[in-house]
This record gives sequence, C-alpha cells and structure tokens, in this order.
Amino acid sequence: MNKKIISLVILSIFSLTSLIFAGEMDKNLKKGFDSIQPMDPYNYCKKLASPEFAGRFTGHEGYTSAAKWAAGKFKQWELKPISKGEGYLQAYPSPYTLIDKAEMTLFQFQNEDETIAEIPLKAGADFLPMLYSDSGSNKAGFVFAGWGICAPELGYDDYAGLDVSGKFVLCFRGTPERGNTDFEKHDHHRRRMSTAKEKGALGIFYIYPEPIANPNGDWIENFTPAIISEKTANKIFEEKKYNSADLKKALSTYKRPLSFSLKSEINFEVQSRHFPDATGYNIVGYVEGSDPKLKHECLVYGGHFDHCGLHIGMLFAGANDNASGSAVVMEIAEAFSKLKKKPKRSVMFILFGGEEMGLMGSTYFVEHVPSQFKKVDTMFNFDMVGPGDGTSCGFSANAVGFKENLEKADQFVKTLRSTWEIKHVGVRSSDYAPFFLSGTMCASFYSNGPHLHYHKTGDTIYRINPDMLADISRIAFISGFYWADR
Repeated sequence: MNKKIISLVILSIFSLTSLIFAGEMDKNLKKGFDSIQPMDPYNYCKKLASPEFAGRFTGHEGYTSAAKWAAGKFKQWELKPISKGEGYLQAYPSPYTLIDKAEMTLFQFQNEDETIAEIPLKAGADFLPMLYSDSGSNKAGFVFAGWGICAPELGYDDYAGLDVSGKFVLCFRGTPERGNTDFEKHDHHRRRMSTAKEKGALGIFYIYPEPIANPNGDWIENFTPAIISEKTANKIFEEKKYNSADLKKALSTYKRPLSFSLKSEINFEVQSRHFPDATGYNIVGYVEGSDPKLKHECLVYGGHFDHCGLHIGMLFAGANDNASGSAVVMEIAEAFSKLKKKPKRSVMFILFGGEEMGLMGSTYFVEHVPSQFKKVDTMFNFDMVGPGDGTSCGFSANAVGFKENLEKADQFVKTLRSTWEIKHVGVRSSDYAPFFLSGTMCASFYSNGPHLHYHKTGDTIYRINPDMLADISRIAFISGFYWADR
C-alpha cells in the first residue's frame, strides 16, 4: 500500500469519527435524528399488529395489504423503488396454509389397571397444529423418537428399531450434541418432517414447554404435525413412569438414542386449506449514495415484516416479532429521507416476507439483488426490538472498526447494553443469516426484553415500549450513516 492510499484511509477514518468525538452532531444528521420520535414507530407497530392485517401471514391477503400500505409510506418519503416494473414490491413464490379447525383427544393408557382415560385437549393451551399441516383425521398410537433424527452417517439414528408406520412420532427439537455443527442440517423442521413422512409416520408432535405457532415448514400431503405441551406429553409418558424433563436430560447427557413405543393413543383432526401458488413480497426502497462509484454499493436496513397469521380463530399479531423491527426500519427510512446530504453508499430499506417460514424473503433478496447494486456492503437487521430499556447488538467478527463506530454513535442515545461477535449462523437465526453466508458484513439489533409471548396470541401492542423503538432507531440511524459514508 503506497503512502497516498494510506493517507486516504486515515482521512476516511478521521472523517467518520471526528464529529462524534467532538460531542456535537453533524447538522446534516440532526434533522433526521430529531425526526425520530417514540410515537412514530410505535404507531407503525400498532398499525401492523392490528387485526386489519390478520397476523401478516406471508402470501395471505392480510400480508399483501400490509405490504402495500408500507410501500405507500416508502413512496410518500420519496425513496427510490427497486425498478419501474416492480416498484417497491419484490415478488417471490410463497405457498402457505391456513388452519381452520383442530381437535385433539388423548386416550391415555393407565398402567395400574390397564384402562383408558379419554382426555380432551385444548388448542392453544395443550397443542397447536404446525401451520403447514394437511387436513386429516386419525386415531393412532405413538412412538417416542428422541430428537427425531436419522443420521447414520454420524453414527446416530433415533429411528433404529422403530416401526413408526401409521403412528405419530413424539420428539424434542434439538440435537444430541449442542454446538456440533455436523447435526445442524438434521435440526431443520423440513428435514425432520420429511424423514418422519418417509418412514410412514402420520405426523410429528414436537414437545415444547407450551405450544407456539410455527409456520416454518412445507405442506406434506396426508401429514399432520403439531406441537404439544410438556404437560400433555407427561400424561402420555405416565405409562412408562417417565416425564419430559427426565427424557430430555437423558438424551442430552448420554448423547445416544432413547426411543420406544407407547400404548396411549391420540385422535387428531385438522381441517386446513393449502395455497400452493401464493405470492409473497419484500418491500424495498432506497436512497441513492452521493459518491459516483460507491453508490453502487449499499447498506441494507432490514427486518422481517411477517408473522404467523390467523388460525382457528386465534390471531397471532406479532407486535414484537416483528412489527417492532419493521417499524424501526420504516422510522429510519423516513429519517434518511430528510437528509440533504446522503452518505457515499446507497442505503436500502427492506421489509422481508417469509422469515417465519424459514428466511424465505431475505434468501430470495440475496439471490436477486437489484441490478443497480454491485455489492451489499453491510446489512443491519432488526428483530424483536420492542420491549425493554436497552439495546443489544451482534456484528460480524471481521467488522474492523464497527464496534467503535457503534459506541461513538451511542454517545447521543445511551441505549447500548451489550455487543457480541457473530461467527456462525445455525438453524435458529434471523434475516441477516443469508447475507452473512454470502460474505456481507452484518449487524443485528435486539432490545433487552423480556420477550414474552413469543409466537403466541399475547404478542400484542401492549408489550411495546415506544422509547425503546426510538432509541434503537436513533443509534442505528447514526451508526448506519457513518458506516455507509466511510
């Protein structure tokens, strides 16, 4: 590197930090910063979490209506659309399923006198169908298959010696060795479901502490998966004098299969409608960078726009997850629209569809970046940022200078509570993952919670702190501007 290039690098770093070091905000930024007020993102969040949009289930008309509303805001703020043809809506295939009815009755085998007790179970409290279940009505027995993993190449098979044909498979979500990345592909819902179906099972019943809504999977004909509560599972395990906690502990401790058949049975009826040809949308707008060369690179502010929809009369509004993150992206977009001087790189604002279905929208975007951009330089992600009184942020381990940039921006906000380095993304991730895997530098923002009612009907606007939304908007606005301007 010659002396001229070294001098330019030093000058760039100085320009990035000097105004923040001075303790005074650049006048160009102040108008945008001052426009970020708590009730603005709160009202966006409230609108998105309202019954009007039916839980923003990607592909459903409620989601599409919400997407058009958000696109109208982007247009109002004079963001540039991704193209004349697409406007602000980037379309992609998004099949979805609606659950209209679900009933479950447990026929519990009681060992003492070998009688059967008939126990009606309540949707939402005791069980919930997976939100991609086919219609079906079956009375059948159970097999317990540990983690539900068949991985002979790793010397592990929960199905070894089991006949699951015509039965329901009970299992936990997880792997025999936490942190062992060799098992990651087997921990995807889609992999676990297809394995059970191939072996002849009627469906998988995950055992969770409590049932939650989950649309992360594929519709499979004649397959009716569900989530049941630990309390319900414990009733099933009584005939063996086991309970869920002891079984899970044994699987984690000994790291070997612990599978068996049961005599209890379940009657499970689901009525659903599958829509294989539906369309989802990413909502995308941007402000163009000021540098003739660097404007073809972009910094992305993104958050998932979708949640879990409306099923069997239950509205999953998703105020925190993730109307909150969407509201923050929108608030930052509006603040950028007020800037007279734009940063060197372009800044893009994306509300992703299909995150709850498995990062569908963000994956599609990474594979179809608009042609005017040669590179996505950085991605800022916002997911579950509504409750609490402080901000946490993870960022790519190789992001030299990013932590310092973030801390300097926080001088004006005082919200940053913790940071960490992102070195790996597994199966439980957010929309930054496809960007990270493509080599893009990423940062992901969260509030410190508590994040109550995750994927439940209680995730409503009443969980959201307006000041929390404003604080995350402010620190991300400042740090993002300077990062895009470096």
